[in-house]
Amino acid sequence: MKSGVRHQLAEKMAGEITLSDSPGQALKKWRQSFNIPPGILAERLEVSPSVISDYESGRRKSPGTAIVGKIVDTILSIDEDNGGRFINKFAKILYSEFDEDVIYDIHEYASAVSLTDFAEAIGGVTLCGTTDQTIYGYTVINSLNAILQLSSSEFNRIYGWSTERALIFTEVSTGKSPMVAIRVTPFKPRCVVLQGITPGEVHPLIPGLAERDRITVICTQMGVEAIISSLRGKLW
Repeated sequence: MKSGVRHQLAEKMAGEITLSDSPGQALKKWRQSFNIPPGILAERLEVSPSVISDYESGRRKSPGTAIVGKIVDTILSIDEDNGGRFINKFAKILYSEFDEDVIYDIHEYASAVSLTDFAEAIGGVTLCGTTDQTIYGYTVINSLNAILQLSSSEFNRIYGWSTERALIFTEVSTGKSPMVAIRVTPFKPRCVVLQGITPGEVHPLIPGLAERDRITVICTQMGVEAIISSLRGKLW
């Protein structure tokens, strides 16, 4: 594993956890992003699983920088032992640049954001699925350019640091194309936002596709610039 990539990932993870208003939630996000069960992490750290649970829930005082560093190093070591799948995934994100005509905005949250609050911020109307869940980021994507220009591996990079995010596809006609693209890729977002159309204009196949992958679909007629401005203005 490239030591430079590992070091940069460790710095990003530790910094986000330490500086977060909710360190426990940030820790949980990273553990889940690496698909590591709390029991496995606890075993490698030689602590009780309840210690991990207490940190993540906020029942235990936030860990100091030394403990955060140890937890982050352990998460990365576990991934390395399993072939480094997620380190490689995040490395591609670290060193990738998106064309401005494909990705309009991409942002990560240090702690969980209510999908209900997110939908309200963009004037969203729920088409299917539930908003009673949380996300850790969003990506605003030019739907047509993404489908035309990105390969399958490049398309996966729109998920940023976590698939627990909202993908906002702009200027869609029926929403069918982005949902089909998501259907045939390995990663699934928590939420898809179809910008520029009403629920009545959505292709009839969309609810079924979304249900299969447990994706909440939201429609909004708010302009792209207004969406970005609204989301960037929130203190989440």
